[in-house]
Amino acid sequence: MTQQQFPPRRRHRRRGGVYWLIFTIALVITCVIGYMKLVPSFEQQEVVYSHDHPIYYNGELQQHGALVQDGHIKLPLPLLDELLEDSPIHYESETNTLVLTTLDKVLRFKTESLTALLNEKSYELNITAQVENDTVYIPAELIEQLYGLHIEQMDKVIALYDGQFTIDTGSIIRKNGTALRSEPTIKSAYYRELALGERLLVWETGEDWTKVQTESGTQGYVKSAHIQKGDAIVYSPSLEQYEGLKHDLSGKKINLTWEAIYNRQPTLSTMPSMEGLNVVSPTWFELVDAEGTIQGKATHEYMEWANKRGYQVWALFSNGFEPDWTTAVLASTEKRFAMIQQLVAFAELYQLDGINIDFENVYTEDKENLVQFVKEMMPIMHEQGLVVSIDVTPKSNSEMWSVFLDRAALGKLVDYMMVMAYDEHWASSPKAGSVASLPWVEQSIKRILEEDQVAPEKLILGMPLYTRVWSEETLEDGSTKVSSKAIGMTKAQEIITEHQLTPELDEASGQHYIEYVEDGIKQRIWLEDERSIAGRIDLVHKYKLAGVATWARTFAKDDIWKVIDEELNQ
Repeated sequence: MTQQQFPPRRRHRRRGGVYWLIFTIALVITCVIGYMKLVPSFEQQEVVYSHDHPIYYNGELQQHGALVQDGHIKLPLPLLDELLEDSPIHYESETNTLVLTTLDKVLRFKTESLTALLNEKSYELNITAQVENDTVYIPAELIEQLYGLHIEQMDKVIALYDGQFTIDTGSIIRKNGTALRSEPTIKSAYYRELALGERLLVWETGEDWTKVQTESGTQGYVKSAHIQKGDAIVYSPSLEQYEGLKHDLSGKKINLTWEAIYNRQPTLSTMPSMEGLNVVSPTWFELVDAEGTIQGKATHEYMEWANKRGYQVWALFSNGFEPDWTTAVLASTEKRFAMIQQLVAFAELYQLDGINIDFENVYTEDKENLVQFVKEMMPIMHEQGLVVSIDVTPKSNSEMWSVFLDRAALGKLVDYMMVMAYDEHWASSPKAGSVASLPWVEQSIKRILEEDQVAPEKLILGMPLYTRVWSEETLEDGSTKVSSKAIGMTKAQEIITEHQLTPELDEASGQHYIEYVEDGIKQRIWLEDERSIAGRIDLVHKYKLAGVATWARTFAKDDIWKVIDEELNQ
């Protein structure tokens, strides 16, 4: 009988020992890894900034740094351009001139100078602005005074806060100290140990980590369990809110007409009674050269006549439709100021109530400089009690007549914006049509209200009192030659009477229409009359606009003023 063989028991014990060894090693490795995860980094590092005086804005580190000299902080213009709305600071490098504007102030001074002009009065600065490495630095105290930013120095760090801003605070509650770490993990390097009770600014609170900033300006992370919430710091602007200019029109909508004055003054003794009119705008002032010289045609007689009738006078200032002159004067701080001073002098001499700006035929590249001119103009005009309005065309792709107008920016500055909603079909148009069809007028209003966000209470609808007689001549080759001439309301009525015409309603334009043949040439007129005026004023009510402005007084028939008044104030 064969004896059964069994494996030695010693060999079985040897295999079990291998398994135990593997288990032990794995356990040790696991413990080591777990231990390493729980052990914080003991590496301490210094805070390194890219500037001697880094700037934090509302807790966020900025790419620009400040200058600090003799305890005075100076802030870089590129950063201020980023932080302040509507670019209120303008720097002219050719003359080293700075212009700082608000709704009611304009401050002018040169870098390295302590002498300034506040509106039109002398003003002494405590510290100069300067240019360092091609960057302009402006005294922080001016920024606080004019724009309401709150500015603090925290050791080397400069902290900026919005005028209305709330910051949470906290304090350390761990007795053994808490590390301020560079990242929200215990494995990151730490800047320093925070003491029990140390006060911190709190920027972000998470479940495990909180982003904080020390009183010396160092920003980092602490364990959320190690910090206790404190009282919030509230910064409130110390600036007085400017409410704009007040002018009394007895609560009525604006009813303005332009008085076109060329080589002759109007005969005041024969002026019609313009019922309901409350503002007149004579075309008195015009740019006449590239130096900023303004020529005036104002008369005291006209002012006396207007005052007796209870009209306010908002004198028109035109650029003469000269694009090169316009470029030259708008690009220069000194020339802009010279024009403003001339207008103020004219306003004082004739006791004007307002200025109406009418710049047309302007290069698109002058868009920003036109806005700057108005920024600098507004505080000074308001200081004189003058209403400031600006004329704009409906929006189109025309570079020289529309694109150069930054309606959104201008709408924030001026008291009123006149939309010159006419010349839909202009004098040399290749196609006959209405001067201002009602659908086109409505679309012009809507685009400015919706796309440019101009407040409706600032918008005044410009209405034509003229129309065009369109001549359509058929040439030998079968093509049509189109030409036109402008006529007023009275002349249009004479044509209707002379040719015994009956106006018909043109549904597309919302206007009355006539046509006739004269000397073998077809004549077409889209009429301006009671119907077209009433239709436009309906739009004023529909969109809650400030009122109407009519171009021009001499085109009107006498009884249209009563229609405007009744429709406007119904």
